[in-house]
Amino acid sequence: MTDPAAATSLAQLLAALVRDGEAARWHGAIPPDWQQGRTAFGGLSAALALHAAHQLEPGLPPLRSTQVAFVGPLAGAVTVSATLLRRGRNAAFVAAEVSGEAGLGVRCTFVFMRALPDALAHARGAAPAVAPPAPEDRVLRGGHPQVAFTRHVEFVDPPGQSDPAAWLRWARLAERDGLHPEVELLAIGDCLPPAALRLLGVGAPVSSMTWQLNLLAPAPATRDGWWLLRSATDHARDGASSQQMAIWDADGRAVAEQIQSVAIFG
Repeated sequence: MTDPAAATSLAQLLAALVRDGEAARWHGAIPPDWQQGRTAFGGLSAALALHAAHQLEPGLPPLRSTQVAFVGPLAGAVTVSATLLRRGRNAAFVAAEVSGEAGLGVRCTFVFMRALPDALAHARGAAPAVAPPAPEDRVLRGGHPQVAFTRHVEFVDPPGQSDPAAWLRWARLAERDGLHPEVELLAIGDCLPPAALRLLGVGAPVSSMTWQLNLLAPAPATRDGWWLLRSATDHARDGASSQQMAIWDADGRAVAEQIQSVAIFG
């Protein structure tokens, strides 16, 4: 277990970023307690990029879509950069990258869009019928060296899970104060293990390659920090897996839909 006294909260990590003069570039560091194997936790890398996007362009409308490519490993000193691709009347597109000593680690495209008058209102499916965590529920908190970032995340497992190719878990950041709601959601959205591990065994080597998250409503919020996360493997062959993912708030409202590609080694 990582020493709590040596751990750095996400808010502290973001506050420590130093802007490079007037350039849209920030320098910082990813401490060992935010790593997953030899690289930074993917949710953290995306959160760094989104934080830079927020600093680059003031008054952005709500985040509606995120595309992430996990290009290479990130650890230690990093540089975060952001570029405004286009800003129109309704939407803004921002690209952001996180690079380290090994080169480019993460490339993101963020789409921010203001709410428009409803031309269509449609939703399919409902949240799983599980109650939000109660004070007496057992809260899991990790910190194993291979998934050190889980020191910053609390989990509660709902009972009665039977799908061998899916995870369903309540999750929340242990330290949430001072975070932009969109940054908090992006940091928590990728915290489940790839669902293929349910079929392979938890110790199998895997690595996320791409991740897309679509927010279903502006201003994500929940009660007591708890989000219900689900990931399910749809297809796995030739060393690659495709999984569908979803996020609900503590009241069962759909917050985000996601899709992720995962490399499976050996």
